[in-house]
Amino acid sequence: MSKRTTTYKRALTRRELLAGGMTLGAASLLAACVGTTSGGSGGGGGGTSSGLITLQNSIQDADPKAALEALVKAYPGGDVTMNSVATEQFRAQLTNYLRSGDSPEVLSWYAGSVARSYAEEGLLLDVSSLWEGDGACAGYSDALRSLSSDAAGKQIFVPTSYYWWSVFYKKSAFEKWGVEPPTTWDEFHALCENLSGQGIVPLTNGLSSTPWMASGWFDYLDLRINGAQYHRELLAGEHAFNDPEVVAVMEEYKRLIPYFDKNAASYTAQDAATPVAQDKSAMYLVGAFVSGYFPEDQRDDLDFFSVPVINDSVPTAEEAPTDGFFAAARSDNHQGALDLLSYLASADSQQQYIEQSKSSNLPTSPDVDTTSFSPLVQKGIELLNNTEEITQFFNRDSSDALQATADTALTKFLAQPDSMKSILDEWQTAAEGVFAS
Repeated sequence: MSKRTTTYKRALTRRELLAGGMTLGAASLLAACVGTTSGGSGGGGGGTSSGLITLQNSIQDADPKAALEALVKAYPGGDVTMNSVATEQFRAQLTNYLRSGDSPEVLSWYAGSVARSYAEEGLLLDVSSLWEGDGACAGYSDALRSLSSDAAGKQIFVPTSYYWWSVFYKKSAFEKWGVEPPTTWDEFHALCENLSGQGIVPLTNGLSSTPWMASGWFDYLDLRINGAQYHRELLAGEHAFNDPEVVAVMEEYKRLIPYFDKNAASYTAQDAATPVAQDKSAMYLVGAFVSGYFPEDQRDDLDFFSVPVINDSVPTAEEAPTDGFFAAARSDNHQGALDLLSYLASADSQQQYIEQSKSSNLPTSPDVDTTSFSPLVQKGIELLNNTEEITQFFNRDSSDALQATADTALTKFLAQPDSMKSILDEWQTAAEGVFAS
């Protein structure tokens, strides 16, 4: 298991001295949280803010991990042990962490159906107090509040950043090849034909140890053809994966297969950025985290466009996975967990994390000053502000178990597109098994 454990002791920093012993932006928030837990979802606050706090996280990329470590090191509220666990190991052990009698206080993960399912089991701490009054999340959008709530309307998640998916490319490469970003679906196909004619691979992807990347195109094609509402219903088991609507999605997906890099099945999500960096491939449908996969001197050259509209009658939609933290109901230090969450959710912490992580993540706090962010991030903010619907990603809108069925079906489909009908039948059977369990 890949694991890194770091314990940070409280130290008085220059910033704390300037703020009277507490970090700016966090002081009133931390004070507002003391003794305000509201119970539910496994119970409210208990214990005190003193004592050891464990932060279990799955952040593996070097710069984001270093940024989180720096934030934790500067935390003024107590001693924090930060365990960094490889993402897939973290995913496999997450249920065990939460069910343990000695759970970590705070865990990194993401908003959506997985968090809600843990809340239904009573495994997550009710953090509604952070969303009330002067709490750290009180000013967050209604969409984020809804995304962070359980079935009863209690908040069980603290979102700290989110990012957008789009088709990324290098501006200098497009200029060299004499092409422009498409604005329609027909133009997109014409672009792919043009690039192929120039000996350029139009599309890259990374499916080896990250087969879930195949779901990116499935999600977007479903959003563009059937709409966000149908997509959510499909992932909730209200429609079948062999229904005519999904067949239409897969037919459109099939049209893209000739444009993909033939080595996609041997690339990871990170590897797939390399041919784009080398001007061998042109475009990559991926999350904005991809900026960290490019050499630093190429990051200002990155640009993106949204997957063009296919069906004019459906509302616009974009995928914007939301990351953050939840707290374990079975941990020993509920108040310590709330205090750490409040610190991590503050505008000051979000600003520091986004800048130091060199990522293209967007802040969830409306109080973060985004004027200094890169033009790429500014464009991402504009994209999400102007879309009619926001979804997460296949597994975030469904479950990790359903994601496994998608990984099997979609990678098989990409290798054997003429077997689409039998693959969709198999996918539906596998999905029914997940929903019945």
